[in-house]
Parts: sequence; structure tokens; C-alpha cells
Amino acid sequence: MKYIDLHVHSIFSDGTLTPQRIVEYAVKRNLSAIALTDHDTTDGVPIAQEYSRQFGLEVVPGVELSVEMPGRTDLELHILGYYLDYQDAAFQERLSFFRKKRHERAVMILEKLKDLNVFLDGAKLLEMANDNAIGRLHFAQALLEEGYVHNIQEAFQRFIGFNKPAYVPKARLTPEQAIKMITDVDGIPALAHPYFSEINRDMIDLLVGFGLKGIEVYHSRHSKSDMDRFRQYASEFNLLITGGSDCHGEIDKNEVLMGNMDVPFELLEKMQDYKRGKT
Repeated sequence: MKYIDLHVHSIFSDGTLTPQRIVEYAVKRNLSAIALTDHDTTDGVPIAQEYSRQFGLEVVPGVELSVEMPGRTDLELHILGYYLDYQDAAFQERLSFFRKKRHERAVMILEKLKDLNVFLDGAKLLEMANDNAIGRLHFAQALLEEGYVHNIQEAFQRFIGFNKPAYVPKARLTPEQAIKMITDVDGIPALAHPYFSEINRDMIDLLVGFGLKGIEVYHSRHSKSDMDRFRQYASEFNLLITGGSDCHGEIDKNEVLMGNMDVPFELLEKMQDYKRGKT
């Protein structure tokens, strides 16, 4: 059997591994293909693709965008984009805008933490994020390193999770905007980790109406019953099935999740068929 992992993050967003290390892990775990799906940036994609050539590993160009459902400020969805023309100038301009908003949000989180007598080094945070798409996971890592929390989960539960004292919402697209942003550059938009987003049939129906083409059935946090339910949605709405570990590298317990889901290669072949205009 050939396996893939279509949900991996690098140091260019909130992962700890360079694109080169990601490729090396993928090869070590006998994966046939991976997708680099950093938040609001594709800067790691050409690096991973160039490095992967010597190993015969396919690196699918991807991205992950944050979405807010209409009327639900408490509910954030993530839309993955696959096989997109990431070099498109207008697309890159939009991503740059959201990375700028992430920096502005980071400053606000730092101020809120100061009010709680939690003092983090802003410059060190930016260095940790490689001056790219800084997110809450970077704050969680910094809080852990500075001894304010005992693990990543506690950082979210005490400080930066939704409605916690240092929480600041990030700039988010509407589902329609995110899906269009991906399809405008010939990408395949897929719903990421639906388990996290209280997804139901009506919401899937709405997203499909906006142009959603896939759903992440395989995910590190999905139970068998979750996967069965999402597989049923895929069948009902004629959606491509995707899947991946959502690997962020060596986070908290230093466990690298890449390749832990046994996502079959045939799912990637179906995506490729879709790209070639087949049904």
C-alpha cells in the first residue's frame, strides 16, 4: 500500500520543522506524497518541492485559510486548498494581508498577557515564527518555554483559547470568500478537521453551495465514528475525501504525527483526476 499525508505545517506558519525536515520525515515514513498546508502562506512549498525531487516524493502545493460561519463568531472553520497556482500575484497579495493582520493580532495578545502579569518577548516570538504567519500556537510554545504553563493545552485553557483572558479573534474570511480565493487559482477547496467545527449536514450543504469540493475524513483527532460520518457526507454531497495528520512537528510531547493516519494514495489519485477534469 502507498500512503499520503495531506495536512502538514512547517516553520513558515505554526510548525517546528523546516520544509526540508518535513520531506525527510515523509521519506523516513515511506510516504508517497504530502501536502504542505501552512496557514496563510505558501512560502515553504517551493523549498519542499525542490528538496523532495531527489527522493521521488510528491509535494502538493497547499494552504489553510481561517473562516467564520455567518452569525457564529464562536465557530471557526478551516478551509484547505490543494493543487493551487500559488504563484498567482493576486493570491499572494491576499495571503500577505492576512499575515499582516496576524502580526497586529499578536501585538494585542502580548498586551493582554501583560495585563495578566505574563511577560513574553515579542521579538523572540517573531523569531520563533520566522517573521511569517504568527499564530496562537507560537504563544502557547512561548508560554510553555517561559514556565507560565505546564503544557500546550494549558496555555489555551488558561490564556489564549476562545473567550479566555488573552484571546483576540483573528481576521477571518467568509466561507464563500475562502473557497473562491482557492478556486480562483484553480485549487481544490476542502473542509479541514470537521470534528473541531461542530459540522452538521446543513453546514456541509451551505459550503457545497459555495463551491466546496472536498472534506478531510482522515485526521489525527477523528474517531472511527467521526470518520464514518464524514465519509457519509462525502458520499452524499459528492465530495473528494482528503486526510492527513495535521502535523505541526515536535510540539509539546515531541511527537511528530506525520504519516500516522494511513491515508490511502488512491485519494490523491482521485484529486488528480478531478484536476484533469474527470468525474
